[in-house]
Amino acid sequence: MKRVGFDWIARGLTRHPEIMTLSGGSLCPADFPAMVGVIRHPDAGVLLFDTGYDPAFLTATRPWPERLYRIATPVDFAGGEDWSAWLAANGVSAADITGVILSHFHGDHVAGLHQMPDAPIHCARAGLENLRQGSRLRRVTQGLLGALAPPDTESRARFFEDAPAVPLPGAFAPFSEGRDILGDGSLLAVELPGHCKGHWGLAFRDQKDRYVLLAADAVWSGKAIAQCRPPPRITTALLGDTGVYRQTLLALHQAQARNADLAILPSHCAVSAVAYRQDDVA
Repeated sequence: MKRVGFDWIARGLTRHPEIMTLSGGSLCPADFPAMVGVIRHPDAGVLLFDTGYDPAFLTATRPWPERLYRIATPVDFAGGEDWSAWLAANGVSAADITGVILSHFHGDHVAGLHQMPDAPIHCARAGLENLRQGSRLRRVTQGLLGALAPPDTESRARFFEDAPAVPLPGAFAPFSEGRDILGDGSLLAVELPGHCKGHWGLAFRDQKDRYVLLAADAVWSGKAIAQCRPPPRITTALLGDTGVYRQTLLALHQAQARNADLAILPSHCAVSAVAYRQDDVA
């Protein structure tokens, strides 16, 4: 795999009881950062994996029933409110961004899409179709805010399902197949079903030769991977498919057990993010 530069950076956070994301977890509120991957490709420029929160989330959740989303997941921008300032603080210029890769279409992953009006959007066709279907109430109960996807999303989309299927390196086993987003083997989209329709992760090799799997919301914490502890059924049934979610979690647990050097990064786990950065410094 062609190596890429990578930073894993929070853009806002939400707070809710840990037990909503981990069976038997604490009832106390916990912080769940919205992580954004800044991928520096040697040839293709800078691509983002997801966008984190953005003030557009507040606009989209002002009316009812969308406001239910904001009530359930109160947002703290934590220094990430201003897009240009956030980029600059992390060594990125808006002009450098050549594309965005979306794990799925939940609001905390796509709220910043409008900040990149010309960039290609790499995403799942199934996820985008689901975003455009059904009533507003149905969508908001599944974490979807149609207003956060620009009207030209379909014309800018590059669908994972259409990218060439390629075998994954053994370091990602039992995951065996990815979709070659750029056609050079550097960024491989990996389907991680169960959380919602059209949910994918991303596999790559960083500049320190570490294999990395961005797991998005296939799991909410490194603890859940290590202990193979899913969220309660009420959470997974509301958003997706409980049985499929648990199969994906088991595969992530097996991947971590088999491949000690594989970095699996959930999108909302501060502990995993810190551990990855410490490895990077070391």
